[in-house]
Amino acid sequence: MYHNFKMVATTMFGLEEVLATELTNLGAQDVEIGVRNVSFVGDKGFMYKANIALRTAIRILKPIKRFKVFDEDDLYKKIQQIEWERFMNVDSTFAIGAVVNSKNFTTNSHYISLKSKDAIADYFRHKYHKRPNVDVKHPDLKIHVHIHKDLCSISLDSSGDSLHKRGYRNLTNIAPINEVLAAGLVLLSGYRGDCNFIDPMCGSGTILIEAAMIANNIPANINRKEFGFENWEDYDEDLFFKIQDVLLKKITNSHFKIMGFDKAPSAVRKAKENIENANLSEFIGVHHINFFNSAKEVFGKTTILFNPPYGERLDIDINQFYKNIGDTLKGGYPDSTVWFITSNKEAIKHVGLRTSKRIPLKNGDLDCVYVRYDIYEGSRKAKKLKKNNETDADNLEEE
Repeated sequence: MYHNFKMVATTMFGLEEVLATELTNLGAQDVEIGVRNVSFVGDKGFMYKANIALRTAIRILKPIKRFKVFDEDDLYKKIQQIEWERFMNVDSTFAIGAVVNSKNFTTNSHYISLKSKDAIADYFRHKYHKRPNVDVKHPDLKIHVHIHKDLCSISLDSSGDSLHKRGYRNLTNIAPINEVLAAGLVLLSGYRGDCNFIDPMCGSGTILIEAAMIANNIPANINRKEFGFENWEDYDEDLFFKIQDVLLKKITNSHFKIMGFDKAPSAVRKAKENIENANLSEFIGVHHINFFNSAKEVFGKTTILFNPPYGERLDIDINQFYKNIGDTLKGGYPDSTVWFITSNKEAIKHVGLRTSKRIPLKNGDLDCVYVRYDIYEGSRKAKKLKKNNETDADNLEEE
C-alpha cells in the first residue's frame, strides 16, 4: 500500500480552476487553488496518473522539504542537511530550476540554482569523495527550488520535460499555441464532445487535437516517450503500466464532427501530420479553406474555437481582419457558440458582436482575453418576433 503525500501541479495564469476541477475528477484529495498552481494529495499511483491524464498541468512537483531561509549561505547549509541518497546516488545526473520572490535575496534565480547545485554536489563529495554530474537536458532528477519571502520549498519534478510537450507535435507554424493553453481553452468553452467542433484558423492543429482528446476521453500525455519519475530510485514500472491501462480503458467515442480550416496549404499539411502523430486522423478532418469564404456546413449546435492572429507578428489591417471575422460568423455560422483568444483588446471591438463572456488569460507573456459570442439560429430580433407571434397565436386559440 502506498502512502499519500502532498503534490503541486503548476499551470498557466487563468487555468487554475480548470486544473482544480480536473484533479478533483481524477480523484485527488485536499485540492487547493493557488496562483498558477494547485496543490493536492495523492499516492505514487496518483502521481503517475496525474502526469499521464492532466490536460492543464505544466509540471507535477513533489515537495520534499520546506524551511525558512535568510540568505544564500543559509540556503546552501539547509540544502546540505537533506538526505539526498533517498532520491539519487553519486552516479545520478541532476538539474535545478529556481524561482525567487524575496527581498532577502538580491541575486537572480540563476545564481540560486548554482548555489543549490553546489550544495548537493558538495554533499556527495564530502560523503563519497565524488560529485554527481549536472545534465541540463536529460537529468535523472530534476529539482525545483522555490523561495517566497523567507520560505523555501524544495521539490522533485516528477514530469521531467514540461507536460505541454505531449509528443505529437513535430511541425508548427509561426506562433503555435501551447498545448496546455489549447486544452484549457477547450475545457473553458464547456466543449466535451457533445456537439460539432470547428477551428476555422487551425494552423498546425493543436486546438483540434486537444479537442479530440477531450471529446474521446483520451489521456493528454499518452503519446509521451518519458516522464521524470521513470528515472527515480523508487520507480514502479508495473504500477505505471497498470495506471496507464486503466486510463486507456476509459476512452470513449464521440460521434460529432471535429473540423479545422486553414487558408495556407502548408498549415493544412502540418496539421494533418500532427493529427496522424496523435493517432486521431479518424476523428478530425482538416480542409484547405479560407474562413472568410466559408459557411457552416454541419447541422446542429456547434462550438467554434480559434486563436486568430493578434497583429503582433503579421502585416495585416487587424481592425478590418476582426471585422471580417464578425461578419463571417454573423452571416454563415448560425446556432454556434464562438470562442477566441486575443491580446488585441482594441481590435476585438471591431468584431461587431456582443460578448457573453470574457476571461482574462495569458498566452506566453501576452495579456489576453478569451471571449465568447453566441450566434443564434436567426438574429435575436427575428427570434423575439417569432416568439411574440407564437404567443399571440396561443392567446387567440385560448379566446
